[in-house]
Amino acid sequence: MKINRNILKIKPYVGGKPIAEVKREFGLARVIKLASNENPFPPSPGVLKAMAAAARDVNRYPDGSCYALRQELSRRLKVAPDQLVFGCGSDEIIVMALRAFVNEGDAVVMAKPSFLVYSIASTAVGATLVEVPLKGLSYDLAAMKKAVTAKTRIVFIGNPDNPAGTFPSGDAIAAFLKGLPADVIVFFDEAYFEFARDEKDYLDAMTLLKGRGNIIVARTFSKLFGLAGLRIGYAAASAPVADLLNRAREPFNVTSIAQAAALAALKDEAYYTRILKILKRERDGLCAGLERLGLAYSRGATNFIQVRWPGSGTDAALKLMKKGVIVRDMSAWGLKDYIRVTVGTPAENKRFLRSLKELL
Repeated sequence: MKINRNILKIKPYVGGKPIAEVKREFGLARVIKLASNENPFPPSPGVLKAMAAAARDVNRYPDGSCYALRQELSRRLKVAPDQLVFGCGSDEIIVMALRAFVNEGDAVVMAKPSFLVYSIASTAVGATLVEVPLKGLSYDLAAMKKAVTAKTRIVFIGNPDNPAGTFPSGDAIAAFLKGLPADVIVFFDEAYFEFARDEKDYLDAMTLLKGRGNIIVARTFSKLFGLAGLRIGYAAASAPVADLLNRAREPFNVTSIAQAAALAALKDEAYYTRILKILKRERDGLCAGLERLGLAYSRGATNFIQVRWPGSGTDAALKLMKKGVIVRDMSAWGLKDYIRVTVGTPAENKRFLRSLKELL
């Protein structure tokens, strides 16, 4: 049997354990999950209504062009409809970009650590990975720029990044882009945009699209909008780049229910503004609780916090799981003394802090 040899180089992505699995494994009745950067609150009533209506037509293939959602996002983002691309989560758009622009032996530049899908998908297409270490938990864009060579095809920038939770400043991005070869794609991953957009020095990468043909900006409905289970994301780019991404896209890749839910979520602004306010308040409360416990942490600009543990993060994550609290062991990213906790509901956050105190 002949196989793609690049596949053997990939270590499969392992997500946070599902609640049901932890209940079975440890015989627990009550388990909370703060491991996967999900929104702990359900979608808005308007979204649920739109999903129910769309479910009546699932015997039909979805609209492959995502027409209604495309028109709404075009209006909101002030980009032309043909500049938009839709995916099964923003993860798929990462895969599309690599399919469209990277050949075997080409180079991809990314931070280390960063979102694991960048490296997994790059390895699958036979790219050479050039990983530039973070400074603390921040991007070193100057070093990333130096890593760009004639073989570089894509640079991935998390804005903000997962797992770091931080973002490069607008000045740092401007310096990075100045003089960068026009044939190098700069892929801004803004999965956590809604959490970061009001932060000081944050640059909305959508503002970079005008006049540049080498920028891709990807966002998702999985985080603030709470549609992680439906898998829908989108990207904006120049029309020629969007056309190439669409050529790499699988047909009917976004379900009809996901399209209806995303469109309804965009229109239910009051609900999601309220949820965002609650999550930011709860994030501040978690940080205050960690300070009381004497634990170092990185607040970041997302819906998660990196907590530095005085010992093995793997051990801490396992002990918390046995208490019915699922957090993310960060050893897969090389952060062996960190755990990552997603901001949950007020009750979930209190339980997490109580469990941490018991461990300490």
